[in-house]
Amino acid sequence: MASEEPLVAVTCTAPVNIAVIKYWGKRDEELILPINSSLSVTLHQDQLRTTTTAAVSKDFTEDRIWLNGREEDAGQPRLQACLREIRRLAQERSSARDGAPPAPSLSYKVHMASANNFPTAAGLASSAAGFACLAYTLAQLYGVEGDLSEVARRGSGSACRSLHGGFAVWHMGERADGKDSVARQVAPETHWPELRVLILVVSAEKKLTSSTAGMQTSVETSPLLRFRAEAVVPARLAEMTRCVRERDFEGFARLTMRDSNQFHATCLDTFPPISYLNDTSRRIIHLVHRFNGHHGATKVAYTFDAGPNAVIFTLDDTVAEFVAAVRHSFPPESNGDKFLQGLPVRPAPLSEELKAALATEPAPGGIKYIIATQVGPGPQVLDDPHAHLLGPDGLPKPAA
Repeated sequence: MASEEPLVAVTCTAPVNIAVIKYWGKRDEELILPINSSLSVTLHQDQLRTTTTAAVSKDFTEDRIWLNGREEDAGQPRLQACLREIRRLAQERSSARDGAPPAPSLSYKVHMASANNFPTAAGLASSAAGFACLAYTLAQLYGVEGDLSEVARRGSGSACRSLHGGFAVWHMGERADGKDSVARQVAPETHWPELRVLILVVSAEKKLTSSTAGMQTSVETSPLLRFRAEAVVPARLAEMTRCVRERDFEGFARLTMRDSNQFHATCLDTFPPISYLNDTSRRIIHLVHRFNGHHGATKVAYTFDAGPNAVIFTLDDTVAEFVAAVRHSFPPESNGDKFLQGLPVRPAPLSEELKAALATEPAPGGIKYIIATQVGPGPQVLDDPHAHLLGPDGLPKPAA
């Protein structure tokens, strides 16, 4: 990178990932090493993504970061850990490449701006997408190649899974230094084209108990969590990997729901207990089971992360009917035309038999909106300079 340039900027996007075998609990708080391995599905960035611009300049006097237009504390430990790690890798690889001292830009301060096109901190894996995007963007900026699991993981554990498209596993690793705690792709985004994802947004409010605080308390107080990590997850991870590779939806769906339920059971087993689900979340669970019961097969699966919003997995031949069932059970109050966002879903009639099987009193407004999406690719570089979130002065561009 030419040091005489006043400002050099790179902009990238990264996806949200949704774990179907959950990560909950760390064996090392500083290195962000998990007590169990996990497996996730990467969602398509056309619907859900973080965009990050990182810029360096000799004129910058301090590291600064803006999230959705608002300046945040650039001194927060996890952000600084990411910056230290990426700068260390850049310095190592620069020195190894030609024996020359690191580029002057490594001593420059960096400005970073990130924006999500989905609610932040509402159980939609915003920190995972955010830190994956940050790690990937900084790597492009500093010319760092190779695996970025450790960089992303230092910001948010599950961020390392968002470095991969399709289906990804985060291996817990065994080493104390965490060098073997890395994410790897299980299958690419093209592997299962029929798979569809619906996000039922129950609440866009910030949750009461953060994931970081919640899982630390769970590790300290929940015997069920320890049993889960040691006795349950290894077999489930192997089975889920098989289901993905063989495109076995019945097995994938049932295991996804069971693992979500057990994760939330460990939250209730935590003392004091943590409850991320609300009444609408539980109504969605019952809706899914009644829908599947009507069909005599597992056509739809739910999973919930640390928040009340449901992520639904189904196949493309079932999407329309299930969306109709959701509309029937949770009639939109005022946003009928914006209730369904993302991929188009054709309207479908709901049979009287299915209405009877759902046997639910409608809860108007319980679901704010639905985002329809599919499996998608990993991080992308945006070459268009107009995509930069930072202007030539290194400050956020005014909102359009």
